[in-house]
Amino acid sequence: MPESLVLAPTADPRVFVAPDGRRLTPPADWACLPPGDAGLTRRVKAAGPSWAVLERRGRKQFSRGLWAPRAHIDATRVAIEAERATEGYARRRASDRDRRDRAQAAYVVSFEQEVRAFLRFAPRWAALGDAVAARVAAHATPVGSGTVARTQRISVDERAAAAVIAWMRHQTTSYDDMRIERVAGRRREVRRELAQLSRAVLDLHRTDQPHRAANCSLCQAIADLPSAPAPAPAAARPIAPAPIAPAPTFADADLDAFEL
Repeated sequence: MPESLVLAPTADPRVFVAPDGRRLTPPADWACLPPGDAGLTRRVKAAGPSWAVLERRGRKQFSRGLWAPRAHIDATRVAIEAERATEGYARRRASDRDRRDRAQAAYVVSFEQEVRAFLRFAPRWAALGDAVAARVAAHATPVGSGTVARTQRISVDERAAAAVIAWMRHQTTSYDDMRIERVAGRRREVRRELAQLSRAVLDLHRTDQPHRAANCSLCQAIADLPSAPAPAPAAARPIAPAPIAPAPTFADADLDAFEL
């Protein structure tokens, strides 16, 4: 019976549900490898049969570990720990970290540029646009943040637009203090309504028409927030857009529903 399967958990930690509805229990000589070490997990999968346990919550999936023969897990762990103890492995790890850090720094800069391009603020409001772009990029781009800026489902310009709308939802509206009834689709509806208000506020800054900062939710939000790091000079900014996964163009309504 053991084979490579993807199963769903049940209330019993040793009983799982297969895609065809079967309820399966791992053999007595199997053990669970906890999630968290991708390299070790890949090696154990390659060593023989295994059961990956994934729990679905809404549209997200969370690993609940990998079941496999205990002997495979133990032998693979010993081998991989020996490899990781070598100087060569340490050098590769350092090189990989440096590469990721450079890629992340380049992405933050390019994402900030995409945000600025989406804003398209008039010259009178250019400084405000720079401040908004810097804050949105700083908040939305950290690795592991789970924000729309990290998704590969849409293009980088769409990510920038969605990140701005989501940031404004939290910073320029009362969304965080709203008590929204727990009715299917109601929260998404509220987000779309607030997005329309946010787009109207953005449009105010796409012309040189003056207005009082005290009466502008965006101007007030920037004034109330701690100072963000100054953006790098344009000449020093590397242009290195993040890879874009092929995906259908999202409608504005879909973008407005993203959480920041």
